[in-house]
Amino acid sequence: MTTLMMLFAITVLGYLLGSVKVCGLQLGTSGVLLVGLVFGHFGMVLPNIVRDIGLVFFVTAVGFIAGPIFFQNFKNKAMNYIILGILIIGVGAVISVLSIKYWGISVPASVGLLAGALTSTPGLAAALEASRNDLVSITYGIAYPFGVVGVVLFVQLMPRIMRVDIRAEIARLEVAASEAKKKEGEKDEQRKYRTVESFGFFALGAACVLGLLIGRISVPLPGGANFNLGTTGGPLLVGLVMGHFNHVGSLSIAVPAATAKPLRELGLIFFLMGAGTQAGKGFVEVLVQNGPMLFFAGAAMTLVPMIVACFVAIYLMKLELSNTLGSITGGMTSTPALGALIEVAGSDYVAAAYAATYPIALICVVLSCQFIALLL
Repeated sequence: MTTLMMLFAITVLGYLLGSVKVCGLQLGTSGVLLVGLVFGHFGMVLPNIVRDIGLVFFVTAVGFIAGPIFFQNFKNKAMNYIILGILIIGVGAVISVLSIKYWGISVPASVGLLAGALTSTPGLAAALEASRNDLVSITYGIAYPFGVVGVVLFVQLMPRIMRVDIRAEIARLEVAASEAKKKEGEKDEQRKYRTVESFGFFALGAACVLGLLIGRISVPLPGGANFNLGTTGGPLLVGLVMGHFNHVGSLSIAVPAATAKPLRELGLIFFLMGAGTQAGKGFVEVLVQNGPMLFFAGAAMTLVPMIVACFVAIYLMKLELSNTLGSITGGMTSTPALGALIEVAGSDYVAAAYAATYPIALICVVLSCQFIALLL
C-alpha cells in the first residue's frame, strides 16, 4: 500500500470507528489513532513529516481560534492553571516513583511509562538522555495509546458524571468574554486593515514559521536537561498572540474561522495517524513480552492525576467544568484530548485553559522524567 493510499485509508477507517457509540460514548477523531496503531503493528508506518505537519496545523489553528479569549482567561485564573499543571505532573511522578519502589518496575521502564502516559515527546527525550536505555522507548510505546484514549474518554465522561451541561456553561462564559472585549472590538471595526489574501493562509504560514523558530530556543534546566517549547508550544504561543491582536499596524494577521476550523481538524487527523502508526510498531510484542503490569502502571499514571486534578479544580478552586477539563488536557499535554474536548463542548473556548496549563506541565514533565532517571 502506498503512503498516499495509507493516509486516506486510515482516515476513512478511523472516522468509521470513531462514529461508533457505546453507551453514548464515542472516540470521534481519536478513532484515527487506534486505526493507525493497527496499521503500525503490521508494519505500515507513515513518515514523521505527516505527524509533524498535522501537529503544527492543529496547534496554530487552535491558537488563532482561542487567542481572543486566552489572555483574559489566563489573567483571571493564572494561578489556578499553574497549580493544576504542577499537580497533574507531580501526581504522575509520585506514581512513577512508587512503581519503582514497590511494583518492581525498573527506573528506565518507569520513566518511559510516565512520558507515554502523559503523551509527552519532550519527556521521552529527557528520559532517554538521562537513562541511556532503549527500554524507555519501549515502555513509552506501551503507555502512549492508553495515555491518549484514556484522556479522550475522561473528558467525555466527566460532564455526565458531574451532570453538567458543558455547552450551556460555555455559552455563559463566552457571553461574558465577548462583553469584556466589546469596546475593543468596536474600535477595531472602525479601522480597515490591509490583507495579503482573504483566506488567512499568509498569517497562518507566518505563525507556523515564527512558532517553529521560537520552539527551537533551548533553555537549560537543573540536572543537565534542556527545555524548549518545541513543535507544539512554539506555534501555539504565536497563534494565540496573533489571534489576540489580529493586526500589526495596518496589516491584518487574522485567520478567519472558516479557514482555521477545517485546518484544525485536518491537522489533528494527520497528527493522530502519524503518531498511531509510529506507536504501533512492535506494540503487541512488547506488551506480551514485558507483561500486563507495565500497561496497568501506565494506566494509573494517566488516570490518577486527572481524577486528583478534577477534584482539586472543581471543589477547592471552584473552577467551571469546562475550564477544569481544558486545563486537564493541557496538564496531560494531550493534543488529541483537546480535539475531543472541543468536539464535546461544541466550542473552542476550552482551548484557552489548555494553552494556559500546557507550558507549565511541559516544563514539569521534562524535569520529572530527568530527575527520576538520574536520582533513583
